[in-house]
Amino acid sequence: MPGFGSCVCGNVSFQYSGEPAMTALCHCKGCQNWGGSAFSSSVGVPTTNFSVTKGDPKDWVRAGDVSGKENRHFFCGDCGSNLFSRPEVLEGITLIKSGCLDETNIPISLEMFVTRRCDYVAPVANAAQVPEMP
Repeated sequence: MPGFGSCVCGNVSFQYSGEPAMTALCHCKGCQNWGGSAFSSSVGVPTTNFSVTKGDPKDWVRAGDVSGKENRHFFCGDCGSNLFSRPEVLEGITLIKSGCLDETNIPISLEMFVTRRCDYVAPVANAAQVPEMP
């Protein structure tokens, strides 16, 4: 299943091929801050199946909430859209922010850091519920 996406201004776009390795919501404080929301929604694909097709996203690095390992986040330097990340704890996986994809109605298979889920957010039915990042 190929997927395509872009930032809101259209200056950065990307694509991936094959089936996602995972689809997840993350409730960690870092994702809440980075996304300005109660959680982030991501599609994880093998990095070898992912490519930026237009533009040059900027990046910044922060330490993971629990692991302390590097989380490299990529965003559009023009409009600020959060595009994808490459957490060191998920070596070889690129986590694409679901809202940047052309097709955003993607079933979620996993919720991470559920102990930090906001009280007003219900668990996703049939998604694995894990206290931290696997």
